[in-house]
Amino acid sequence: MNGTLCRRRAGRRDETGQGGVEYVAMIGVVAAVIGAIVALTVPTDTAVGLQDAVCRIVNAADGGEGCDSGDGGGDDDGGGGGDGDIPEGPPGDPFQPAKCLLSQDQTKTTVVVQILFIKISGSEQIKLQQWSDGTVTLERVTESGGGVTASISAGIPGLKDWGGSASLSGSYMKGSGSGGQWLFNGNKTGDPQKDLELNLEDAKQFTEYLKAQGKCNSRPAGPRSSELGMICGYHADKKKPDLPPEKAPDVDITKTSTEVSGGVSFGKSFKKGKGGKDKDGKPTDLGNISGEFGTGTMTEDVVVMRANTGPDAGKITFIYTFSVDAKGGEIAQGKATRMQQVAVTYDAKTFDQEEKDGKEHRPEKLVITTSQENGEGAGVQVGAGANVPGTPVTIDVGGGGGTINSKIHTESAEVVLDNDGDSKLVEDWLRGRGDFPAGDALPSPSDAAEAPDSDTGPLERLLHDKGKLSRLDYNANTDWWNASLGIGFGISAGQITAGFKLFGIDITHEEKNQTITGDPTYATGPKNGGARPWVEWKNCTQTKPIA
Repeated sequence: MNGTLCRRRAGRRDETGQGGVEYVAMIGVVAAVIGAIVALTVPTDTAVGLQDAVCRIVNAADGGEGCDSGDGGGDDDGGGGGDGDIPEGPPGDPFQPAKCLLSQDQTKTTVVVQILFIKISGSEQIKLQQWSDGTVTLERVTESGGGVTASISAGIPGLKDWGGSASLSGSYMKGSGSGGQWLFNGNKTGDPQKDLELNLEDAKQFTEYLKAQGKCNSRPAGPRSSELGMICGYHADKKKPDLPPEKAPDVDITKTSTEVSGGVSFGKSFKKGKGGKDKDGKPTDLGNISGEFGTGTMTEDVVVMRANTGPDAGKITFIYTFSVDAKGGEIAQGKATRMQQVAVTYDAKTFDQEEKDGKEHRPEKLVITTSQENGEGAGVQVGAGANVPGTPVTIDVGGGGGTINSKIHTESAEVVLDNDGDSKLVEDWLRGRGDFPAGDALPSPSDAAEAPDSDTGPLERLLHDKGKLSRLDYNANTDWWNASLGIGFGISAGQITAGFKLFGIDITHEEKNQTITGDPTYATGPKNGGARPWVEWKNCTQTKPIA
C-alpha cells in the first residue's frame, strides 16, 4: 500500500467536522515543510508516495480540491446519529455486522533520542477495547525506529516584540515493532452486558499481572537471581484473574512503520546591552523563548496479526494504514486526523505455503476502514533556550501538556471472499494489478452504499453487493504531556541560521479514551434503485460501554 489511496471523486466530499479542520488550517505550511524535507532525505521511491500524500493535509486544512480523503460520511447526514428516527433493519439481516467497538482506552509513551541528524525512537502502546458482544481485548505493542531530521531558522525583522525568529523542522523515520493481543471472552452468562463487565474485570486484572511479570523479568542478575525470580513470579501469578487467557498472546503482532513529520515554531530572542551589543560592539544573546505554531505527521503502518487461539485461530491478517495528523496552537490546541485502513485476512497455513512456492495468495476477507477526527482543547507547548557564551552552542528545554476533546467519525466495510473470483479481484486490487489498483482509489463505505453507476469500479461494486457497511461516532478525550532537552549548534549567515542538534531527548506521553455516541447504523440490502439505506445497528446498541 502507498500514500496515494486518495478518493478522487469530486462532488462526494464530506463536510463533517470542518470547524476542527479549519482550526488547524496553518498545517498547509507544515505540509510544505514535510515535502521539502522528504525531497532531501527520503529515497525516491518512498518520497514519491509520501509527497503525493501531502495533498491530504492541504486538502484537510483549506477545503481545496486537491484530492478527496475518501473518508467520513459521504453524504450530508454526517454519519448517522442524532435525529432519533433511524428505521429498523429486517430481523436476522445478513448485512448486519456481528459486533462493534464500544470503547477504547489507549496509552502511549514515546522516547526520541537525537544525535546530530540521526533520530532513534522507542515507544510502547497499550489498548484496552470493549466490544458489543461482551468480549474485551487487550493489546500491547512496543516499537523502535530510526531516521533523519533537519531544521532551518530565520529572523523576522517585522516581528519585533514577539516572533523575532521562526523555524521549520522535519524528520523521516522508519520503525518496527512487535507485541500481542489477548482476548477475554471466558464469561458467558447469556447477557452481553454482564459478560462485558466480568470480562473487563479479568482484562484489567490480567494487565496488573503482566506489569508484575514484567518487573520480575527485568530483575538484574545476581547470586540469588534465580530464587528471587521464582518468588517474584509466584506473587505475580497471584494477580491472574479467575478466567485468564493463555500467557502467550491469542494474536502475535508485528509492525513496520514509516513516518514523516514537520513543524513550525516562532520565538523571541533576548539580548542585553544597548542594541543587543556589549561595550565592544559584540552581540550579547541571552536566549530565547519559542511557541510551537503547528505540526504535521504522515504515517504509513503495516501490521501483521497471526492468530494462535480464539475465533480467528489459524488466520493471518495484514493491516495497511495511512494517516495524516495535524496539531497546532500555543495555548488553545487544535487537532485533525484522517485515517484510511485496509485489512486483508488469509488462511495462515495456505498463505505460508503460497509464499514458499511463489504462488498468488487467496484472501478470505477484506475490511476497509476510514475515520476522521477533529478536536480542540486547552494546552501549551513552549520552549526556552540560551547560548553558551563565546560559542555557537545552545541549550534548549521545552515541554507542554494539555487536553483535547474531539469527535471521531468511523466507517467500515467488511466482505467475506467466499469464491475464487472475489478473492482474485481483491488480491489484484491490493497488489496494483488490473484497471483499478489500490493506489488509484480507496472506496469509502458510504460510497459503497450508493447505487452503482458507470464510474463504479469492480471493488466498490463488490462492497455494494456483498459488504457489511457500518458507521459509528465517538467522543474522545486525549490527555498529553511532553518534555525535551537539547544541545544545539548553529551557523548564521545574515538572517538565516542553519541549526541542528548535537544531542537531544524528547519524551511524550498520551492517554486517550474514546466512547461510542450517537446512533450506530449499518447499510441493509439494496432497495429499489440500488441504494442501500442506513438502519439501526441493534447488534451494536445492545450493550453499553463501561466507564
